[in-house]
Amino acid sequence: MEIISLVITGLVCLLVGATVVFVIGKTLLKTRAQSIIEEAAKEAEVIKKNKLLEVKEKFLHLKADMEKQANARNAKLQSAEAKAKQRELQLNQQQQELQRKKAESDAIRANLDTQIEIVEKKKAELERLHKAEVERLEHLSGLSAEEAKEKLIESLKEEAKTQAASYINDIMDEAKLTANKEAKRIVIQSIQRVATETAIENSVTVFHIDSDEIKGRIIGREGRNIRALEAATGVEIIVDDTPEAIVLSAFDPVRREIARLALHQLVTDGRIHPARIEEVVAKVKKQIEEEIIETGKRTAIDLGIHGLHPELIRLVGKMKYRSSYGQNLLQHSRETANLCAIMASELGLNPKKAKRAGLLHDIGKVPDEEPELPHALLGMKLAEKYKEKSDICNAIGAHHDETEMASLLAPIVQVCDAISGARPGARREIVEAYIKRLNDLEQLALSYPGVLKTYAIQAGRELRVIVGADKIDDTETENLSTEIAKRIQDEMTYPGQVKITVIRETRAVSFAK
Repeated sequence: MEIISLVITGLVCLLVGATVVFVIGKTLLKTRAQSIIEEAAKEAEVIKKNKLLEVKEKFLHLKADMEKQANARNAKLQSAEAKAKQRELQLNQQQQELQRKKAESDAIRANLDTQIEIVEKKKAELERLHKAEVERLEHLSGLSAEEAKEKLIESLKEEAKTQAASYINDIMDEAKLTANKEAKRIVIQSIQRVATETAIENSVTVFHIDSDEIKGRIIGREGRNIRALEAATGVEIIVDDTPEAIVLSAFDPVRREIARLALHQLVTDGRIHPARIEEVVAKVKKQIEEEIIETGKRTAIDLGIHGLHPELIRLVGKMKYRSSYGQNLLQHSRETANLCAIMASELGLNPKKAKRAGLLHDIGKVPDEEPELPHALLGMKLAEKYKEKSDICNAIGAHHDETEMASLLAPIVQVCDAISGARPGARREIVEAYIKRLNDLEQLALSYPGVLKTYAIQAGRELRVIVGADKIDDTETENLSTEIAKRIQDEMTYPGQVKITVIRETRAVSFAK
């Protein structure tokens, strides 16, 4: 019984403990759940606030973007409106100008209509008077107008043929007597035609400056700087309204180069006054002189020419600053020298002498003094002065037939000089213009009746014209060559002279059977 009581007591205690534990656990769970709910509510509130802030921030960003886009659209609209207004203004001005021009055109047209009406009336009156006069003459002569015209033309043709046949020989003889005078006249006319262009191209150097402000500094107070510069260099300095440019004018290319380099140094340095100008010009002159001598030495070394007098070397260097028909004289002399050497080698002559003569053949164009002599004779005298051999001196003097040729070097130098100047592009003539000139020569001759073929040869300096023997007689060939020469002279531009040769050939062929 006692054990039962103990068991029951234990069960009761266990049940009571379980109840207490359950009650306590439930209370703890309820408390924990409440705290979790409160924490969740707090976190939800924080999250809610953060989200609201994010939404507000995003809204502000979107608002700013929309305002920016709206401002950009407004600016574009304003710009478009301004352009539209400007365009409208331009259109209005153009419309006014068109209306004004239209009014002027209407006035001119009305005036022309009036003048045309007057002319038509005068023309009708003239025709009436001419008709009446023709009828009167027909009545007096007993011939119609057409018959009288035909008889007059026939008589004039016969008279013209007779006079032409009788005067041809006289004209040819007179032409032979006056050929030299006529040639000089043609040369003078040609010089007059191209003198201005040639003078401008060969006597002017343009000096470019950064701004027009420098022009005032170059001129100086009361023009003292520019006068000092002109006196020191011997070059005329032209300061006009041309933007960012000063023109240096002088016939001596060395002086122009000295003036250009001196101006460049003065402008770069910034100190421009008379004393400084004289100092810089003297320095540049010395520099140019040294460069001339160096150029001459380098040219002689490149060509393998030795033993030249120092003064001849200096003259060769001066050729760098001289041009002939747009062709650099030093380059021309080098070309001539190389051609002379090649030609002399082919003919079994001394190529070194030929090269020497070719290099020196134009030294008469760059003397320090200006005597009244052709450049070939002047070059010969200079070569003799500086102890060149007689055959070389003769080749220099005879390359333009100024003196008699005394050696085989002379014709070689003459021919090579012509070759260097005659090649396409050598003397300010591009290949396209050269080819066009040849085609124009041939087409001009082909335009005449009876001409079968034409050939422009010798770089356009001779034109061969082949005519049909059955279409043109011997007398007409002479007239044809004269007419072609006159047309070429009047209508075309060309260097030197063009020889026109008209060829008429008759062949008689038969067979012995």
